[in-house]
Amino acid sequence: MRLLPLVFTIAIAAAQPRQVVITIDDLPRGGDNASANDLVSIRAMTAKLLKPLKGTHAMGFVNPGRVPQIGEDGLQSILRMWLGAGLELGNHSHTHRNINQIPLAEYTADILKAETALQQATGKRPVYYRHAFLFTGKDEATKSGLAQFLQQHNYTVAPVTIDNSDWLFAAVYADALKKDTAQAAKIRQTYLVYMASLFAFFESAGKKVAGEDFPQILLIHANQLNADSMPDLLQMIGTRGYEFVSLEQALRHPAYRLADGYTGTSGISWIHRWGKAKGIPTPGEPPEPKEIMELFRNRSK
Repeated sequence: MRLLPLVFTIAIAAAQPRQVVITIDDLPRGGDNASANDLVSIRAMTAKLLKPLKGTHAMGFVNPGRVPQIGEDGLQSILRMWLGAGLELGNHSHTHRNINQIPLAEYTADILKAETALQQATGKRPVYYRHAFLFTGKDEATKSGLAQFLQQHNYTVAPVTIDNSDWLFAAVYADALKKDTAQAAKIRQTYLVYMASLFAFFESAGKKVAGEDFPQILLIHANQLNADSMPDLLQMIGTRGYEFVSLEQALRHPAYRLADGYTGTSGISWIHRWGKAKGIPTPGEPPEPKEIMELFRNRSK
């Protein structure tokens, strides 16, 4: 009789869902379609993106200076849409500067500049910072200097474990929407298959590095592709056994206290960073489909 509670406990543990945080960068819009950067277009894209995200604890990371033509009032109206959907906002720097190309002081000034718009929207200083391009420092001096700056300004880093090239799909999708809706639908389907392959890869790599499943943090961008794909993307994630949690909840897991073993000019997943610190090799993630790469290469021709 004493075995029954143990067996029951094991069964409950096995049934526990995986967890994932959806984080969306480059608010108000991720640069997928420059011709649609007017306020009306951004509001329409944002409304469609946010509708299925209510209740998911998703989080948006803001570049207040990304689309200056909508003005401060326009930006605030977009941020209020996010807050009205019950979602949190974080700092992604004012204009998404590349820390590999500018002095550290210039980069950190861009972080501080973003705080004005975020404080106006939320009534408080932002808590989380997401590195632009996921670049954390090209050398030890830059990396440690930035980490010290973020600590001094009471920021918690928002890491990424499931990285991907949604921006590339978004660019060719925006082109297709203008001239070929059938091609756009095909790109959307290819994107979902690609994203499922990324989840499978990082689930396996993450378990290898951390020793167990842990709450994943997905990075995608605020664009029309994700607005149009979100219901199907959420369904795909759900079929893989995930529940949606907040960034705060995810970061409580011990995996997020593992050392970041990477210093350099690339923006890579924290799973790769942890693997480098532990001496555990992690292969590169699945490549983008050839047909998408071909469309992207032909954009400028």
